[in-house]
Amino acid sequence: MTAQEIRRAYLKFFKERGHAVIPRALLVPQDDPTTLFTGSGMQPLIPYLLGETHPAGTRLVNSQTCLRAQDIEEVGDNRHTTFFEMLGNWSLGDYYKKEEINWLFEFLVNVVGLDPKKLYVTCYLGNQEFNIPKDTEAAGIWSELFKSKKIDPVQVEIGSEADGYAKGMRDGRIFFYDGSKNWWSRAGGESQTPTGDPGGPDTEVFYDFGTAHNPEFGENCQPNCDCGRFLEIANSVFMAYKRTDSGFEPLAKPNVDFGGGLERMAAASIDNPDVFKISLLWPIVQKLEELSGKNYDSHTNDMRIIADHLRGAVFLAVDGVAPSNKEQGYVARRLMRRAILKAFNLGIEQDFIEQIVPVIAGVYEEDYPEVAQKKKEVIESLVREERIFRQTLRKGLKEFERLFAVKSQKPKVKSQGQAIFELYDTYGFPVELTLEELFRRDIELESAWKEEFESLMREQRERSQTAGKGVYKGGLTDHSEETKKLHTATHLMYEALRRVLGDHVIQRGSNVNAERTRFDFSHSEKVTRQQLDQVEKIVNEQIEKDLKVQWHEYPTDEAFKLGAKGAFGDKYGDKVKVYIMGQNGEKPFSIEICGGPHVEHTGQLGEDGKIFKIKKEEASSAGVRRIKAILV
Repeated sequence: MTAQEIRRAYLKFFKERGHAVIPRALLVPQDDPTTLFTGSGMQPLIPYLLGETHPAGTRLVNSQTCLRAQDIEEVGDNRHTTFFEMLGNWSLGDYYKKEEINWLFEFLVNVVGLDPKKLYVTCYLGNQEFNIPKDTEAAGIWSELFKSKKIDPVQVEIGSEADGYAKGMRDGRIFFYDGSKNWWSRAGGESQTPTGDPGGPDTEVFYDFGTAHNPEFGENCQPNCDCGRFLEIANSVFMAYKRTDSGFEPLAKPNVDFGGGLERMAAASIDNPDVFKISLLWPIVQKLEELSGKNYDSHTNDMRIIADHLRGAVFLAVDGVAPSNKEQGYVARRLMRRAILKAFNLGIEQDFIEQIVPVIAGVYEEDYPEVAQKKKEVIESLVREERIFRQTLRKGLKEFERLFAVKSQKPKVKSQGQAIFELYDTYGFPVELTLEELFRRDIELESAWKEEFESLMREQRERSQTAGKGVYKGGLTDHSEETKKLHTATHLMYEALRRVLGDHVIQRGSNVNAERTRFDFSHSEKVTRQQLDQVEKIVNEQIEKDLKVQWHEYPTDEAFKLGAKGAFGDKYGDKVKVYIMGQNGEKPFSIEICGGPHVEHTGQLGEDGKIFKIKKEEASSAGVRRIKAILV
């Protein structure tokens, strides 16, 4: 099966089993200041896994686009990508292990067509310290399924990485690992689970490609080995416990959280450990071969990086993130610039974004219509970035050769740290690209380069007096009282901006913590101080009126008929949560689709004599402005 066929079959399979198909969340999380990107399928579902009622019910399924910028340096091998999709199904206090494991096995074997002899599973070993038993229930279900296919379900205890991995396969089919591998909580293993949080064992499915074991990864192989023989393709978490001061206690209604990597499942479907050979990535590689006149086998690393990075940049642009020097935009810019540098290495010096983006769009637009709808806008944004960076790249590479004496062997600077700084500060050449070029040309890095570079950066910041003055500190929290107040203030500000600037103002992103709110919105020109004063006045008037803040669940169509606003780019299921701020008997001031949290009355924002104040207004990206505001 192609990856597209697997995605569609998965959604259909679980819909037939009573699951509501919910839309993907944006790559940029809404109202979650703790992370830049949606990095897993379950991340947007955390409030519901923690007990909040989901408008679509207790059985949910979707395919979630994800981005993990921390994996950027890993891209280039046969399995790591920054952008990927997670197939997910959830039971919110509904079905449990028996249904989940049986359905998963049925889908993998009967629908996708994987050979059950190539499937290996892991289960939770248990923890005597916390009195949490070994997950023999999950293992027993797997055992019966393997027996039904005439496969010997030998169970093996692997234990921890420290004491057990060297024991190897031992003809096993079902393997028990400790909490470092087979336990889930928001913070890690059993001992890392925060008091008051849920957690539970998981069971994972690995596909065996049958490749030879690489002894660099240990004397013997086992499913969690990184040698490349095994690839994890599915993970079912059984959230069964709640951490208390005295240990763990069972939850009255445990949840199921399943996540399966679409790219990895597709690689298993074609029995090829190279995920770049699947139907979502191979068309991009083929286009690169055509444009460069070079083949994938001899330029594997460069082509993998280009295919992955441009796919991520395209979806970021679809979700409203243009390349810039700030936060999510910085990651988009870094993905673009690494891809352009690799294309330069392949000899693709002409503009190639206009030829690659339509290939990426063609792979996704049938299943994600927003990709087709925004293709022209995405191409324009990324082409603009490509043209800017190609100028930087040509100048930077020329200066690189001069500063590092690539040809003359006579360095033009005293140290590598100084050279790297000059390339960055004068020519805008990213540090990571300089390091990549040094590595590619086998130029050894001096041990003192980083210290010298950072010293020069500090001096530069002091000269330009931008050493962080006025920058708000972190302390990011989800549900503190101050965060709730500022989140509520953000809703008021959004409506005030529309009243002052016009109905073209649409939310493009927000980030709220306990000290400030940051709000991005569509507007083509700088907001004047007079206009900002008007916005402040409107917001403070609503705080003084002490409007009631209430929420109700509505069918999505009805919510929009009521005039509810939704975050830019959001897609919704059949039902949504709508927050309404207003006085009884009067027309509401604000009606907005949102997941929370908020205060109960706007007057709470003005406690201790505080007022709403806009501290800064600036450009975020093309056609998007950014406001930072506080309660002071």
